[in-house]
Amino acid sequence: MDQRKQEIIEAIISKAWEDVNFRKELVADPIKTIEKLTGVKIDLPEGKTLVINDQTDKSKLYVNIPAEPEIESMELTEEQLEAVAGGGHKIWGDFVNNLFPNLKDCITL
Repeated sequence: MDQRKQEIIEAIISKAWEDVNFRKELVADPIKTIEKLTGVKIDLPEGKTLVINDQTDKSKLYVNIPAEPEIESMELTEEQLEAVAGGGHKIWGDFVNNLFPNLKDCITL
């Protein structure tokens, strides 16, 4: 990710952690709030909206259900291709572990 974009995202998150009112504004109207804080214009692709979820309540574990990937347009690394060819489930496991790191620690088998 471009360094400037990374800095902007870090500034938004830091401000949201520090300022409850900013956090509420960010959830209510993310584009306007981000533009006001950073002076950077936010251009979303046509038909898309930006949703901000406040996940600062430490008494809760949050899990986001991601959109299904568009398999047809995905490109796999050599390692991933080998895993798929060998019938491995490493790709799915890595995907799940990266998306739900807190949840996996709570599952007991």
